[in-house]
Amino acid sequence: MPTKNYEVAIIGGGIVGCSVAYYLAESGLDCILIEKNDIASGTSSRCDGNVSIVDKDPGFDSHMSWVSQELIEDLAKKLDRPFEYRRSGSILVCDNDDEMQAAVDWVKTQTENGLKFNVLDQQDIRNESPFFAHDIPGGLECETDSLINPYMFCYALIDKAERDYGLAVKTQAEVKHISKDDADFTIQTTNGNVRAKKVVNAAGVWAPFIGKMLDVDIPIIPRKGHILVGARQEPVMMRNVMEFGYLMNKFGRERIADERTAKHGVALVLEPTESQNFLLGSSRQFVGYDPTIDINVVETMARRALRFYPKMNDFKIIRAYTGFRPYTEDHLPIVSAVDEVPGFYIAAGHEGDGISLATGTGKLMEEIINEKSETIMPTEPLSFNRFKKDKVYA
Repeated sequence: MPTKNYEVAIIGGGIVGCSVAYYLAESGLDCILIEKNDIASGTSSRCDGNVSIVDKDPGFDSHMSWVSQELIEDLAKKLDRPFEYRRSGSILVCDNDDEMQAAVDWVKTQTENGLKFNVLDQQDIRNESPFFAHDIPGGLECETDSLINPYMFCYALIDKAERDYGLAVKTQAEVKHISKDDADFTIQTTNGNVRAKKVVNAAGVWAPFIGKMLDVDIPIIPRKGHILVGARQEPVMMRNVMEFGYLMNKFGRERIADERTAKHGVALVLEPTESQNFLLGSSRQFVGYDPTIDINVVETMARRALRFYPKMNDFKIIRAYTGFRPYTEDHLPIVSAVDEVPGFYIAAGHEGDGISLATGTGKLMEEIINEKSETIMPTEPLSFNRFKKDKVYA
C-alpha cells in the first residue's frame, strides 16, 4: 500500500501537540498526529492542571496566558468530552512582609496591563481556607485563572478533531528518522512511514532529538519536577494556590529560603482536583532525563507545605511522581518556523507553562502555517531565530 501524503504531520501527542493538531485540522488542513506512546502519556500526564496568569511575568508572558484562557473557555463549550474545566481563579500567598510588598507591586503592574488581579490581606487568606497558617501576611489573586484535567483535555481535543475535522492519529509510533526531498518530508516510525509537506515538532523535552534528525539544534533541556498526590479527604482549598516564592524559582530570581528549599527549587503549589484529591508541588531540578523520585525532594516539599498548611501534618499522601518540563533559557516557548528547513516548525519549550499556553500555541501555529497576516499574539518573541544571537545548549 502506498504511503499517504498529508499536508501537515504533528510529532508529539501531549497537550501542545494535541492543541496544534486540533486547530490545524479545524482550519481544513489534512493532518496526522504522531505519538511514540499513547496520547498524553508524557509530561502532560505528569503535571498539574493550572491554566494561570498569576505566575506569569507582566507583559508578553501574561498576554500569552490571557489569550490561551480565552481559547480554553471557548473550547469548554465546543468540545464534546468534558475535561474538568473550572474557572475558579487562583491565589499566590506570601511567606513574609518583603514578599507581601512585592505582591502589592505585582498586582499594580498586572492591573495596569488590564488583568484582573487583587491584593489579599491576612483575613482574606484565612477566609480562603481554615488550614492556612495564621501568620501568613497576605497574597494576591487572579480572577480569570482556571483548572483542567490535562489528560482528559488532550483526549477531548483529539476526539473532536478526529470525528469532525478528519484528523488522523498514529500512536505507538516512535519517530526514528526524518528526511526531506524537494517537496515532502518522509517520517520513518516504528509503526510505518508518513509523508507530509510540513512537519510540526511538538515533542516537548524530546524536541531536540527530533530536531537533530534534520540537523536543527533546539535549545531545550529537561527540568524535572516532583508532584505528590493527596488522598481524598476534607478539602484543603477550593481553588489553586501557589506561594510567591514559586515565581522566584521559576525565573531564577533571588529568594529568601532555607538552603534545602533553595537547593531543590521547592515552592508550594496546591491544586484541588475534581475527584477531591489534591496535587502538591513543586520542585525544579536539572538532572537530565533521570525520572527517579528523590525522597529528599519529597520530604522538602512536604515540609514546605506544612509551613503554609500546618494542619495538614496528618494528611495521607498516596503517591508521588516526576515529570520533565521543556526548559528554554529565556523561559519562553518556541512557536516558529525554522528558516533553514522550509516546512519544518517547532512548538515546544513551554517549561511549566504547557498547560497554560497550549491553546494559544495551537492557534498561533495554525495561523503561522496558514500564513495569516494577523495573529492572536506577536510571533517575534517566540521565534526560533532569537537563539541565533545567544548561546545554545549542546
